[in-house]
Amino acid sequence: MAKRLTIVILLALIACGGCGTTEFSSRYQADLQSLITSQWASYGAGKANWVGGLALRITSPKGDFFVSTGMGQVDQNIHFRAASTTKTFTAVSIMLLHQRGLLDINDQITDTIPGSTETYVPNDSNYNIPYKNQITIKLLLEHKAGVFDVGNNNIPTTEAVPYAGKRYTDYVKQDLGEADHTFTFDELVGVVATCELSDFAPGTRFHYSNTGYSILGKIIERVSGKSYWEFVGENLLTPNLLSSTSLPHLGTDQNLPSPYTPGYAWSRGEYEDLTVENVSALMAEGNVISTPYDLANWCKRWITGTAGLNMENVRMMMDVQPTGEEHRFYGLGCNYTPGLGYGHNGGHPNYVTVMRYDPTQEVTVLIFCSIMNADNIYDQADFMYDLGYKAKELLGYPTAEAR
Repeated sequence: MAKRLTIVILLALIACGGCGTTEFSSRYQADLQSLITSQWASYGAGKANWVGGLALRITSPKGDFFVSTGMGQVDQNIHFRAASTTKTFTAVSIMLLHQRGLLDINDQITDTIPGSTETYVPNDSNYNIPYKNQITIKLLLEHKAGVFDVGNNNIPTTEAVPYAGKRYTDYVKQDLGEADHTFTFDELVGVVATCELSDFAPGTRFHYSNTGYSILGKIIERVSGKSYWEFVGENLLTPNLLSSTSLPHLGTDQNLPSPYTPGYAWSRGEYEDLTVENVSALMAEGNVISTPYDLANWCKRWITGTAGLNMENVRMMMDVQPTGEEHRFYGLGCNYTPGLGYGHNGGHPNYVTVMRYDPTQEVTVLIFCSIMNADNIYDQADFMYDLGYKAKELLGYPTAEAR
């Protein structure tokens, strides 16, 4: 009888504990929903014609949570363009090839691929960029190669080319009327070579370069013998069960998979729906489409050394240095924010993303907005960092000392 009574008491305690966990989980969910709703309303206050929404996914030892506002009834499987979080897939791919001995990140891009007579980049006019004999793969990873960024800068008006004074991609899509044009690595890097453009001598400072990651995409293809999207799909997406993540590469592949939330650009009280977009020019640096569920899982697996890359190489990526720019601390395709952890940001004219994993607290924070504040993207990023801090603190994970 006493034994039976003991079992009953234990079962009651277990049941009560389960109720407590559910109660805490529900409270956290409600509190996070209240937080994100109030913060988004506050950020949009005074902005005429402000549209779009905000979503947050957190994974932690206390539970996993997803909340959103301004997007209707959505869940953590909603698709959006995650922009430069693409660079984490590119950087991990390079480090995976390094881990396998198929390349050495300390090699110059003009060196020969191990076991081959081919060089990392083609020995042709498209890759005859300034300082190419001084650029290493590692410098490209950490944005210290000085490669002129075709994606974020107009071509100088002094250049004797038809696209002088314009973004090259805008020139092709708008001036030439080729909205469905499929851009290639060779084409984009070829613009840099043709115009002989460079930001600085390699290794002398940090400056973010999307085109530098286009070169890394080309290196992945030449070393692996596969297309960029095939290599990433086979080695990172499939093994890590990222079934809702894709890398559109054709100029005609402009729509998002369902379900998705529309994306907007906002400036000076006007907004534009830019959901449909040709992102072929962003291959390897900003073309990924994903979901809060997939991206949060990816970030945690990458930083914990369970995505295919061992911790020795992950730690190399996490060896961040001050940049003097908005990215603040940057390693090898890896951004760091004190109090939030390691990961990367993403910014399209239609979506903005913050993706971080804190290995000390085992907390992942994935935040995305379905609108970009083109008047002040840095203010929007700071707002998102602050939301991440508040969300972690709400769950009982302190960030004040690191902020």
